[in-house]
Amino acid sequence: MSFSLPKYQAPDFAALGLDNAPDVQLVPAEKDGVMPENYHATTMFPEYFRIGGQWVLAEDSRMDCVAVVREGKVSVVEFRNVKQGDLVAVGRSEDGSQGIYVHPDCFVDEQGEQEVFAFRQGRSRETAYSVDYDNLYQLLRYERQHGNILWVMGPACVFDSRSRAAFAALVRQGYVNGAMAGNALATHDLEAGYLGTALGQDIYTQQSQPNGHYNHIDTINEVRRMGSIQAFVESGKVKDGVMYQCVHHNVPFVLVGSVRDDGPLPEVYGDVYQGQDAMRNLVRNATTIICMATTLHTVATGNMTPCFRVVDGEVRPLFFYSVDISEFAVNKLRDRGSLSVKTIVTNVQDFVVHVKQNLLGE
Repeated sequence: MSFSLPKYQAPDFAALGLDNAPDVQLVPAEKDGVMPENYHATTMFPEYFRIGGQWVLAEDSRMDCVAVVREGKVSVVEFRNVKQGDLVAVGRSEDGSQGIYVHPDCFVDEQGEQEVFAFRQGRSRETAYSVDYDNLYQLLRYERQHGNILWVMGPACVFDSRSRAAFAALVRQGYVNGAMAGNALATHDLEAGYLGTALGQDIYTQQSQPNGHYNHIDTINEVRRMGSIQAFVESGKVKDGVMYQCVHHNVPFVLVGSVRDDGPLPEVYGDVYQGQDAMRNLVRNATTIICMATTLHTVATGNMTPCFRVVDGEVRPLFFYSVDISEFAVNKLRDRGSLSVKTIVTNVQDFVVHVKQNLLGE
């Protein structure tokens, strides 16, 4: 099996009878964060806007936002980031009749099959995933050379010694271009490197250690004393793990907190909207996203991820995976409208180890 990136099939506006479609109507926002009546809400699909008689692609899209036109270029902007006077596209028709055209059936494979990025069939713990794993290995080998791989991780990924080591190896070998998580993933990974435990349990034997319930907050306290995760890693107090490899290989990471966090670690965003902006900045670079064992971060990432990416002027698919042992967790994202997600229902620790072994042959 050889990997072939599906090709983008741009809309034929002449064949669609849209050569003489009207320009999209643009209405100034009356206040910061307040949209005009009949505003157009964006989707995860490629969207074109008729401006000055030309169809213009909104290149950096996300769902549930609005299209703002500035100097002939379309920007997809969150409601909270729209400023008074910004020219907002209005119109609820998506067939081009109001100068807005949404293009869902846009990718074709070598056999000419459309919309290969969308996987709408049901997925469960009884689904056979062998071909999905093989396709994923091919994709990751391709993306390591030609793309940008972003991983979204829950703490379960580092609770086990082998999965923690496996993911650290993926970082070291260039299969991780960015990581997003909450306070817990980084805390327990650093706790494992510092004290050999995760939530006070030995990460290999799972045996609870004396006073182990202090270990994660002792770790947070020490990192805060050092001032940053990077300073903690460079101090030599931790010599392995995910955060260690991210620091040493300059892999950017975004940690966004929640109301249940301990500490938190210094880099954790406490303002949810600053955290969302930081997450979207990593998403903007990604061509493949793999979410593992974190329902809320997975849904958040899915809601800001389109099904395509423009790279060097070319439109290509953006691949999105959700991996979780819970069928509810993987289906939650699909229920939120992210139809291009590929779901795998499995133990995430086994998943990480399998991926590492097949990619690195170790």
